[in-house]
Amino acid sequence: MANPEKSVFLTAEAAKECIDVAGGSPLYAYSLDRLGQAADECLAFPNAFGLTVRYAMKACPNSAILQFFNSKGIHIDASSGYEVKRAMSAGIPAENISLSTQELPNDFADLVKQGVKVNACSVSQLERFGQAFEGTGQKVGIRVNPGVGSGGFSASTTAFSKTNVGGPSSSFGIWHELLDDGTVPAVVEKYGLVVERIHTHIGSGSDPEIWQGVAVKSLSFCKLWPTVEALNLGGGYKVGRNEGEPTTDLQEIGVPVTDSFKQFAEEQGRQLRLEIEPGTYLVAMAGAVVSTIQDKVVTTGESGHTFLKLDAGMTDVLRPSLYGAIHPMTIFPGSGETGDIGDESEEAVVVGHCCESGDLMTPKPGEPEDLAERSLRKAEIGDILIMDGSGAYCSGMSTKNYNSFPEAPEVLVDGDGKVHLIRKRQSLEQIYQNEVDISGSLF
Repeated sequence: MANPEKSVFLTAEAAKECIDVAGGSPLYAYSLDRLGQAADECLAFPNAFGLTVRYAMKACPNSAILQFFNSKGIHIDASSGYEVKRAMSAGIPAENISLSTQELPNDFADLVKQGVKVNACSVSQLERFGQAFEGTGQKVGIRVNPGVGSGGFSASTTAFSKTNVGGPSSSFGIWHELLDDGTVPAVVEKYGLVVERIHTHIGSGSDPEIWQGVAVKSLSFCKLWPTVEALNLGGGYKVGRNEGEPTTDLQEIGVPVTDSFKQFAEEQGRQLRLEIEPGTYLVAMAGAVVSTIQDKVVTTGESGHTFLKLDAGMTDVLRPSLYGAIHPMTIFPGSGETGDIGDESEEAVVVGHCCESGDLMTPKPGEPEDLAERSLRKAEIGDILIMDGSGAYCSGMSTKNYNSFPEAPEVLVDGDGKVHLIRKRQSLEQIYQNEVDISGSLF
């Protein structure tokens, strides 16, 4: 079987150009065409009475990507006060930013006054919000934990999973019983708040049946306040990074939800706007890590392996070490010439450059503690390895600076194939520039 001549969106020549523009590897590369295609698919999500797509910027927060989605009419979902300010500094209007956070920032009231929308994610957050805006009729959103979730390699809707953010094993959102028993309505009434939005998000599994069921349940929470104008159903739409893995069909999961919104309108006399918050769906397959194989090690015996050591690792892609996630890999010749690819292949384990046994790029699926071999083009030191599916939760969730490795640069490949630098490589001095020298006073 011939070795591939192209990764998801890079050829050997394009990969080499990315390395040249970035001033070396490793680096993150993003495809503008693929970002646009994913954006158009999300903007076509079925809806009954209007749609707001919010990009979960934690997936990949580079300002160029935020600005591109903004140009497409996509708003922002932020997960911290810092993300809010980062988005605003990139030119995103405050009124287009929604904040749902595990840690409500101390200056949240100032952000609200600038136009940022806040979803209270706990009763104490709602209390703090109410105290800041008592008697003003300030609008607020309520994030609800609906009692079930979906995520990762776990089939359970209630047990813990690292990518499941709904159900009794999750701390995200206000437990649904606190809405039904009057606790949350009492806080809203106490401070004279106006609930304008109900928000739910169940995780990154996006089982269609679970998702649709949660949507129907979430509509019941909208009945508690006649002031609710929108229902935000979060994101978590699964993307198949590898052959045979399913990708969420947005039309399939959206049509039944549209019917539920119409039924709600008939029963309640209110037309709710739908909000969704895709992150992975928008950027996962639009991004890749471009790295160089800097060493090759062979061990022998029954448990022996061929190891390919990258100049990247968990400092750039944490998902394999954290979740046991599997990323597609393509190896190109170091020459950057398609004609040099050849037909030879081998079984190899791919590892990162950190002094850490867990810096493993090819784990067994869902088992970060166990390694697996991949069938790849036979590699030589100096060859280029592309790790696709790295647009989401890689650059934004890296363990940069471990072993003092600098943060990798980012490039954007436009529709004509031209490569643009959108983030420079971090310098060594930038890693430690905030350290304070106390040697003269203590030792």
